[in-house]
Amino acid sequence: MYEYAIAWEWLAFAARWFHVITAIAWIGSSFYFIALDLGLVKRPHLPPGAYGEEWQVHGGGFYHIQKYLVAPAQMPEHLTWFKYESYFTWISGFLMLCIVYYGGADLFLIDRHVLDISPPVAILISLASLALGWIVYDLLCKSPLGRNTWGLMAVLYVVLVFMAWGYTQLFTGRAAFLHLGAFTATIMSANVFMIIIPNQKIVVADLIAGRVPDPKYGQVAKQRSLHNNYLTLPVIFFMLSNHYPLSFGTQFNWVIAALVFLMGVTIRHWFNTTHARKGRPTWTWIVTVILFILIMWLSTVPKLLTGERDAAAVAPAFQQFAGDPHFPAVKQLVSTRCSMCHAAEPVYEGIVRPPKGVMLENDAEIAAHAREIYIQAGRSHAMPPGNITDITPDERKLLVAWFESAVESKKQ
Repeated sequence: MYEYAIAWEWLAFAARWFHVITAIAWIGSSFYFIALDLGLVKRPHLPPGAYGEEWQVHGGGFYHIQKYLVAPAQMPEHLTWFKYESYFTWISGFLMLCIVYYGGADLFLIDRHVLDISPPVAILISLASLALGWIVYDLLCKSPLGRNTWGLMAVLYVVLVFMAWGYTQLFTGRAAFLHLGAFTATIMSANVFMIIIPNQKIVVADLIAGRVPDPKYGQVAKQRSLHNNYLTLPVIFFMLSNHYPLSFGTQFNWVIAALVFLMGVTIRHWFNTTHARKGRPTWTWIVTVILFILIMWLSTVPKLLTGERDAAAVAPAFQQFAGDPHFPAVKQLVSTRCSMCHAAEPVYEGIVRPPKGVMLENDAEIAAHAREIYIQAGRSHAMPPGNITDITPDERKLLVAWFESAVESKKQ
């Protein structure tokens, strides 16, 4: 059974690798086409129906690109669709959600000081929130409000801030940020799957049938694409945030999330304006820096304001590790080799916050992170970094024996 932890860790690594690859492909193509679309130039020699053109150079060759707002007069023989990047980014991201947060719900998803629920209930809430998010978003876009692009985006911002607050009332801070990213990414991928690609297929079908395509399908798709453009950078932030507890490990994490969405708008506005050749609005970078400084301040406010709670009691899910005969020796080992960094107030020079928010100062914290200790310091030499605390081979064997003994005892 303990080998299962090793296999599960590698499965998580494979899913993360797959997710990063597909995300690079999707985000890269998205950014490219946004820049291309904004940089199109109208010239008198363009063929009928063409909106603009762009000349580009890359890889030793020149490219001549023309865009049609609705469609060309005739269907081209070969048409490249940009959709699978989006689909596989979402699929791989959902796979990671299942592996890390559903498979490790007691540790990574549920904070019983926030909401005392069982793993199945937490997982159902997670799934329902993702589905409900798309439904609400889609209804807003199709409502009369959808005809006002910027008014719609303002309302959507309010919805996202509400979800940021809501997730922090349901899950751990780490899971809240991850879910906010998944919530946003679900909207973005569903835009591609449910709106953009189907609308483009309608236009293609009209061309094949000899009908004149309705321009409304392109207009709707463009609006959804605009939303995706402004949401991309915040999604990346939330997906990376689980490695940086200063972002999610504070009472004000939902405020930080709200500011991150604004930063996504200011940064993308600079690039969009620049690509459209409408100047370089440097004020957006000033606003972005101010927002980021505010985020830094919110992550380091006095503990009196952060609402930190005592979590000394060992949760039932981890009592097997605290009750194992090896635990007293393991606790002593962790106290001497790990807690100088993994503490509320680290004493190791240069460390001001516990790495990844992991604290190993009491029975509850050590037991809750048993699997991570086993993998990081027992079965591998990843921790301590560079073995700076001189943990010995026998001590690593102790960590391995502790975890495997506790897992075996649960089977009996």
